[in-house]
Amino acid sequence: MDIETFLHDLHFDTEKVFPPNWQVDWEDAPLPYKLYRDLKEIPLTADVPLTLKERKAYEKPSLDELGHFLWYVYGLTQYSQTPLEDTNEKAVQSLRRFVPSGGGLYPNELYVYVKLEDIPEGIYHYDVAHHRLILLREGNYDFYLSRSLGNRYHISDCFCTVFISTLFWKNFYKYNNFSYRLQGLDAGVLIGQLLEVAGKIGLSSRVCYQFLDTSVNHMLGLLDQDESVYAVIPLSIHGIKNNPNREEIVSAADLCRELPELKHVSYNRSKRVIDFPILRQLQEASILETTQSFVKTKENSSVKRSLSTETILLPFTESLSYDLASICRERHSPDNDFVLGKVSQTQLASLLKETCSFSYQNDLDDTQGKVDTRVSLYGSFYNVEGVPDGAYSYNNSSHALQKITEGDYREFLQFGLTMPNVNLYQVPLCMHIVGDKNHLKEKLGYRGYRIQQMEAGIFVQRLLLMSGALGMGGHPLLGFDANQSDELYKLDSIGKTSLIQIPVGPYRPRAWLKGSLRS
Repeated sequence: MDIETFLHDLHFDTEKVFPPNWQVDWEDAPLPYKLYRDLKEIPLTADVPLTLKERKAYEKPSLDELGHFLWYVYGLTQYSQTPLEDTNEKAVQSLRRFVPSGGGLYPNELYVYVKLEDIPEGIYHYDVAHHRLILLREGNYDFYLSRSLGNRYHISDCFCTVFISTLFWKNFYKYNNFSYRLQGLDAGVLIGQLLEVAGKIGLSSRVCYQFLDTSVNHMLGLLDQDESVYAVIPLSIHGIKNNPNREEIVSAADLCRELPELKHVSYNRSKRVIDFPILRQLQEASILETTQSFVKTKENSSVKRSLSTETILLPFTESLSYDLASICRERHSPDNDFVLGKVSQTQLASLLKETCSFSYQNDLDDTQGKVDTRVSLYGSFYNVEGVPDGAYSYNNSSHALQKITEGDYREFLQFGLTMPNVNLYQVPLCMHIVGDKNHLKEKLGYRGYRIQQMEAGIFVQRLLLMSGALGMGGHPLLGFDANQSDELYKLDSIGKTSLIQIPVGPYRPRAWLKGSLRS
């Protein structure tokens, strides 16, 4: 299939990306985590603190603190049982983490390059099933990693670098080709959680979307066509400095010759892994082979609607004070649990401002970029104090809503759900994250699609956490008609499209059994 056609169908006509008569082989499902065999294990303490506090400045973290960090970012946090209605099964069991994931499949894996006194320097896999580190490659790889990132940053100053990979089969087995859209979003919410946790404990971070894929995967021992790194995130206690003395062009092929190949054995449980040629084709089309391919987006590519007379200036609100650990523990995705309630204008103002004012360092614009630089926030509101029912765009710089059209659009949006597992009649805020319709292809090529999905995912996680801080819940949805929501917001005229839909509002406690997996 042509890549352009596939990406269009993936977004606007999703039924076409599934093969005819597609059926999921539930009995041969992979594990939701990767397991390595016969490698050195470094146990991490299960005595995880109940709250996150900023650590002492300029003091390198201990191994225990690194373990706490990894657990709050991506560890197994809860085991739950939820009763099912109108089925022969009594309940569905799941292992939960603090981040949402499409179908609860968690296609991402975490690897870390660690330089701490407590353990050997080297490359490790975070084994979430046992909350431990698995040593993959021992040694110092500052020079190799720095060149894989274009020699843009002083990696030697970073005590840890996190690699977020996607293991394609982990959600392809269920969602087939549609998994490509989920994989970028899942990586994004994971990045969003990492940024929140790092910021809360006082660590500096920078998200690198551009790196030499083959050389980074080679260092970790990954096969590009089965699992590939989507983001590299150095962590530092001093701040991550740019390197003004950048090296000349470096190629991934040259770097790979510097390190021996790893041939570690891993386990995923599936006995039959189906081929995914389209995902392989997209992976190959998205990789960067030399540092000459790295770009800067420079200007803000996000088109803002001009303010008009139909604008609602929102009230100024103090910055939200919240316990991140507590919000993480309470967060889940309500579906039939939403309960219609009135949302105050102050609540809406806080939610929008706190979500869109979030900033993070990245390698696209090399600034302390706002999360809404390339994606923005729209919403269809009902029963909000002081805001007429209707569809709006949010302008962060003026902290104002611009009305697009007035009316109650809950029924309109409900009929647009391809899997109506949420009752939108009970939801006062139906948010949409919006981005460029060409998925940043002009500047970033086919890699732009997954980068856009990751930035949307960062936005999603921030929105969910801020919803929790305000006593509400949110449920990310991809099973919606993007053409319909684009029509609602009149996005075609500005070259934009809806990337993901997130109903937000009050909810009642869910009927489930759950238990913490921390000691």
